Amino acid sequence: MIERYSTPEMKSHFSEDSRFNYLLKVEIAVAKIQSKMKIIPKKAAVDIEKKAKINLKRILEIEESTKHDVIAFVSQIAETVGGNGKYIHFGLTSSDVLDTALSLQISEALQIILNEIQDLKKTLKKIILTHKKSICAGRTHGIFAEITSFGFKMAGFLSELNRNENKIKLAQKEFRICKLSGAVGTSSALPVVFEEKVAKLLNLTVESFATQVVPRDRHAQVMMSLAFLASGLERLAIELRHLQRSEVSEVIEGFSKGQKGSSAMPHKKNPISAENITGLARLVKGYAWTAMENIPLWHERDISHSSNERVIFQDAMTVNHYMIRRMKSLLENIYIDTDRMEQNTNLLGGVLYSSHLLLHLVEHHGLSREQSYKLIQTAALNLKPGQHLKTEIKKSKELKKYFTDQDLKNLFSGEKHKKAIESRFAKYQKEVF
Repeated sequence: MIERYSTPEMKSHFSEDSRFNYLLKVEIAVAKIQSKMKIIPKKAAVDIEKKAKINLKRILEIEESTKHDVIAFVSQIAETVGGNGKYIHFGLTSSDVLDTALSLQISEALQIILNEIQDLKKTLKKIILTHKKSICAGRTHGIFAEITSFGFKMAGFLSELNRNENKIKLAQKEFRICKLSGAVGTSSALPVVFEEKVAKLLNLTVESFATQVVPRDRHAQVMMSLAFLASGLERLAIELRHLQRSEVSEVIEGFSKGQKGSSAMPHKKNPISAENITGLARLVKGYAWTAMENIPLWHERDISHSSNERVIFQDAMTVNHYMIRRMKSLLENIYIDTDRMEQNTNLLGGVLYSSHLLLHLVEHHGLSREQSYKLIQTAALNLKPGQHLKTEIKKSKELKKYFTDQDLKNLFSGEKHKKAIESRFAKYQKEVF
């Protein structure tokens, strides 16, 4: 991932040194179990654990001639171990170590993301609690629909974040796989029980019927869970972008001292963080498709997946980590204009209350739904700029007989909507809090 969208944690986690250290962790675990099973000498396992050290420069030198990074890695650490270095990688194939190490590396990277999600959830919860009753316009098709509250709107995004968090946890659990069953997965070189013992030592689960590699549906599940997370962040980002449009102006991204929105137009304050998140989410969704393409490999395996996996996992993890942090910063510094929200609910003359006017006619005056719909629709669509639906009802010969002043006050107050929203929070708040 380019430096602009890297985070220190992910940069360190996916460095070349880190990658080879995960490989070494697997080789050391393998040697320990092999020595206990008397497959290799005990002294060899001790030497491997104590003496094996990563020298990235030397690995790259060896790889220049071998054209094989795992062979170069094994040769390099064997040099540091000495005579017993010949027992490193005993009975294994490259993919055994690569896929088992990748399981460890990706599982721990997912944990970094899960930890970061907790901070974003706290920020969202604070906004929800503050704005549970902040009335605003709900929109469908981009058009005013009915009254909602900003807190209720945000609760939907938090609920989605919780679901995506659970998807990541499930993917993480199913990805913690040990594969040490040899060239085509049959364990012909080493006993089956050996793999089980190493898996237990590394806190992993054995892939029962592997090919030469761990089947890539597991990897695709991880990438899909990351794509779900990215899409959830994107959905929230798009909502915040829409609410920042000049004609809406219900929220405004934080604008720091010295910041500039345009090289040509000094007045501009643009939704740059929300747009940034939207763009990066597209990247992650593309990587999810690549991971799906990696599932159907030839026979017991080919390496068509290998090259892109060196890119997609690091990038998808890093970008999601970056997006979570950027969204958290966006929400912590956003200005929420509750006065403008309330003004906007009346911008088209109170039409957001039309559904409740319709229901009033059906419930209290026995009109059919068709009659009620036509009466309210006619009044709403005939409003001129500056007119309010409540006033027009009072003037209408057809409608005024069905509504008292108190009816209209109640129906246009938004109190019914507030009570309904409060009721849903009371019933379902455990899902988000």
